[in-house]
Amino acid sequence: MALPEKEIDITRNIKIIECLKSEMLTEVADLFKVLAEGAREELHEAVGDVLSNVILISYLLGKRLGVSYNAVEMKIRSKVRLGLVENNDVEKYYGDLSELSKHLGSSRRKEK
Repeated sequence: MALPEKEIDITRNIKIIECLKSEMLTEVADLFKVLAEGAREELHEAVGDVLSNVILISYLLGKRLGVSYNAVEMKIRSKVRLGLVENNDVEKYYGDLSELSKHLGSSRRKEK
């Protein structure tokens, strides 16, 4: 007895979600591994590569779970604004949230 197309699609989606979850864990483990290896010339490049993978997988996983790319970005912007209002330590000592807010704003303007 053949499975209906809808059941095949649900099964495929579950398989992709599990694969993305596994990739996320692998990337986070890779981040810890890279950071544990200490200061090297390639550290900056390696950290950037791993973090970009984590962000990419987050978007893809969100999409498979029914969260649009736009919704993820809106949540990020909301969290940045909340951190600015609450004067988060990262903001208070380093101004990172202000810088990220400006970056997100300039990225959005470039896309239009």
